[in-house]
Amino acid sequence: MGPPARSRSAITVPGPLDLGLLAVAVLAVSTSAPIIAATTAPALAIAFWRCFLGAGATSLWVVWRRRGEVATLTRRQIRGTALAGVLLAAHFGTWIPSLRFTSVASATALVATQPVWAALLARWRGAQVAPAAWVGIAISLLGVVVLTGIDFSLDPRSAIGNGLALAGAILAAAYVSATEDVRAGLSTGTTTLLTYGFAALALLPVCLVLRVPMVGFSQRDWILIIALTVLAQLLGHSLIAWVLATTSATVTSLAILFELPGAVIIAAVWLGVVPPLSILPALALLFIGLIVVIRSADLPELVEDPAG
Repeated sequence: MGPPARSRSAITVPGPLDLGLLAVAVLAVSTSAPIIAATTAPALAIAFWRCFLGAGATSLWVVWRRRGEVATLTRRQIRGTALAGVLLAAHFGTWIPSLRFTSVASATALVATQPVWAALLARWRGAQVAPAAWVGIAISLLGVVVLTGIDFSLDPRSAIGNGLALAGAILAAAYVSATEDVRAGLSTGTTTLLTYGFAALALLPVCLVLRVPMVGFSQRDWILIIALTVLAQLLGHSLIAWVLATTSATVTSLAILFELPGAVIIAAVWLGVVPPLSILPALALLFIGLIVVIRSADLPELVEDPAG
């Protein structure tokens, strides 16, 4: 993921179809935290199985419709999907365990910094980020703080969890950016098959070395893992990969922040957890921030012209 040959904008305006697909993807990904919270299986095992089962299910579609594309994969495409897969595995391998060490509020607030890292990564790679985009990101992060509160404990165990959550945010931004590059020349099915497959391959030896139990779960846990795979993985992450063909990683990462209030609402309906009153102002700030970022793409005077 080296710097591109020419300067470009880090913000691309999503069309109506992309916005609709992002909304469905965010709703699907919002089921992730409540399902994981209800599952007693080890965190790394959950991460492995969602990637492994996701790759297996996606392979059926690819064999049916995309066999020709798989047969003509270039080394660059394989390297790109391998990188995306390793980054996805690392994201799951840090974010999911972070919830076992620190509070949900702290982990959520830290992983929500993903759009900041996505924008910084895009800027490092030579893309131009309009000042208005940074303002929009800041507004959205304020919405995250309003929803989650500030709950950063200083005890060693919480510090480990906070560090894992922050690493998860950085790795998520890198994963989305890597997937954006791969999608330029591959279909969604082939991209997700290879990405999920490489992620599972990266997680398996980690689970074996750490002696993480991989089987022997209750029937309820297996049902929840399958539900997590179908909803968050196959529907959520796959639609995100679809959208990344035409929408920038920065905008996509910002839209994923709506997973937070989505998870709160799902937890309220499914687990009977009363949502905080802060959800309404938080939603308003998230919407305002996203709109400001998207509109920044229509402000060429705020973006340097690479032609001078």
